[in-house]
This record gives sequence, C-alpha cells and structure tokens, in this order.
Amino acid sequence: MEVTAEQLKQFDGSDPSKPIYVAVKGRIFDVTAGKSFYGPGGSYCMFAGKDASRALAKMSKNEEDISPSLDGLSEKEMGVLNDWENKFQAKYPVVGRVI
Repeated sequence: MEVTAEQLKQFDGSDPSKPIYVAVKGRIFDVTAGKSFYGPGGSYCMFAGKDASRALAKMSKNEEDISPSLDGLSEKEMGVLNDWENKFQAKYPVVGRVI
C-alpha cells in the first residue's frame, strides 16, 4: 500500500478500529502490537501516524523533530536511525510506503 503523509495521520491510534502505523525512512510499519507504546497515552504515541525518522535518529520526542527529513543528520545519528529501523523490521510487519 502507498499512502501520503496526510493519509498516514489516520493511523495514529485515535480510532481503535484502525491499526497504528509508524513510518521509518518512508517504510510504514504496523506497530499495533506495541499499542501500549504507540497508542494514545503511550510513551511513543507522538510518532504514531507519522514518519518519525528524524526524531528517532536524534533520540528526540520533540514535535519539531518528528519529520521524514534526514537533512543535516550526522553519521552517528544516521547509525542510530539504522539501528531503530532494524529493531522495527525485527518486531513489526512492513505494510507500505509513504509517497
């Protein structure tokens, strides 16, 4: 499935009948199994329904960092992002791409 960033927002956990999605580097992961983390009130709920690449790379929960932009990230931050991507791949199914 391919969705826009705008469409991805529908999968933020606010509608219990829909899955919860988080995108990393444009790949969308179904993180519904981690609802306690990504669902409403969870410690990572701010990432739900969004591409959280920049925030994950910077280990940040700040709203301004929750973005797909990788511009200006250091080599170390890119390494952190790749580690996160590997964790997501190991734990959650890929269901699509952000276009």
